Amino acid sequence: MANYQEDDPNRTPRGELSTRTLAMPADANQNGDIFGGWLLGQMDIGGGYSASMIAQGPTVTVAIDAMSFRKPVYIGDIVAVYADLIRIGNTSITLHIEAWVTRRNAAKNILVTEGNFTYVAIDEHHVPRPVKKQS
Repeated sequence: MANYQEDDPNRTPRGELSTRTLAMPADANQNGDIFGGWLLGQMDIGGGYSASMIAQGPTVTVAIDAMSFRKPVYIGDIVAVYADLIRIGNTSITLHIEAWVTRRNAAKNILVTEGNFTYVAIDEHHVPRPVKKQS
């Protein structure tokens, strides 16, 4: 796991790109800031996709830890979610998830939110199942 300074200007996204979307007016409060819940949902979608690829099947979110909302997201920002594997347990997968934005007319990406998400692999009966260890 990399050790980054809080506002390291050379920091780049950690992990693989999982999703990318546009923040729209319906996702914002009266001040034009995107709701934290919407952003958390985008991170969970991206993390869930990555966890399902690792688990080679469906997963469900069981925990979100160490969330840090660093900067606001605005209408028109492109939100990119990155996932980085922290660990694989017997039935669980823990990922470090980061949300980065590209603001309109800007080239630099900005880290806005990060946290650790834990997913559990499930079978067709929604019962936890073992995750195959990656080689």
